[in-house]
Amino acid sequence: MKRHYFSIFSFLLLCILLVTGCKGKKTESKQHDVVQEVNKSVAIGNETALLLKDLKENGDYVNSKVFPSLIKASIVNESLGKNMLVVDIRSPKQFSEGHIKGAVNKKFEEVPSFFETGIKPFEYDKIIIVSEDGQVSSYATCLLRLMGYGNVYSMRWGMSVWNNKYAQDGWLKGVSGKYETKLENTVNERPSLLVMPELKTGLMTGPEIGAARFRRLFEEGTTDILISADEVFSNPQKYYIINLDRKDKYEDGHIPGSVRYKPEGTLGYTDEMASIPVDKPVVVYCGTGHNSGFATAYLRLFGYDAHTLKYGNNGFMYNKMVKQRTSLSWLPFSSADVNDFEVVK
Repeated sequence: MKRHYFSIFSFLLLCILLVTGCKGKKTESKQHDVVQEVNKSVAIGNETALLLKDLKENGDYVNSKVFPSLIKASIVNESLGKNMLVVDIRSPKQFSEGHIKGAVNKKFEEVPSFFETGIKPFEYDKIIIVSEDGQVSSYATCLLRLMGYGNVYSMRWGMSVWNNKYAQDGWLKGVSGKYETKLENTVNERPSLLVMPELKTGLMTGPEIGAARFRRLFEEGTTDILISADEVFSNPQKYYIINLDRKDKYEDGHIPGSVRYKPEGTLGYTDEMASIPVDKPVVVYCGTGHNSGFATAYLRLFGYDAHTLKYGNNGFMYNKMVKQRTSLSWLPFSSADVNDFEVVK
């Protein structure tokens, strides 16, 4: 398996404090040194430290210019027939009813083995991951990028922008202003927990730990990656809610209790990540659910019970976004985003 791990992310997160046992004094001493190299002011778990160190040494994907790795449907359409592969991770039923010409259908759980033995990934200029709405594909793309597949992209908005048939059942159906009156303007402070989840793979090197976590996340499937606005607004106190919007957008109205993290200054930084609670579900949201999909993948890699809010702000304050499209640079989905591209069966 090709790897090149991420490194340190640009979003949500703060310090670490994880204490784990090791086998043998030499190993314990060596791993303790790794902990100090990651952050001298914070004690973190051995496996977490090893994984963070490995990601640093192999490139900082989450804080690079290519993060998040999104691609427009128009560019995908223009590239059909060229050295590009489209991997559609929707259900076999959805795929059989219509898909992008030349696309291959793989279950989410099959993606790792497909990249390892089904294809030679780096023979393609681009590999495009496609899902219904673009959020699960963002999640999958982040994990693949972190594993070193640097030519993988997620198609923005998913099949909803390919043509109107998919838009009607996807994004156009999902947008809502249902909770616009439930927003708050209070600036919520982060807790100073200084702790991160403890990874327990039992492995001794960063590459091994990363590969094990990568496989585990794909094996777990997609059933609880996304969470709806109804679930969150019914009981916001149940979750630790992370907002990834700009400061002005956050202060103009956000989900009650949500805490803002800078997209470009959180992920991978131990003094940021350790402020995220490990004892409750974490909900991450942004304007469209794409960036939060990438962030959710990174957090889950490190053991957080993270979920991305389906459709992002579009799913609960859509009318407000439309009204403030210019003043706050919102990105509300609309029929104008939908193309009329061909599908095959």
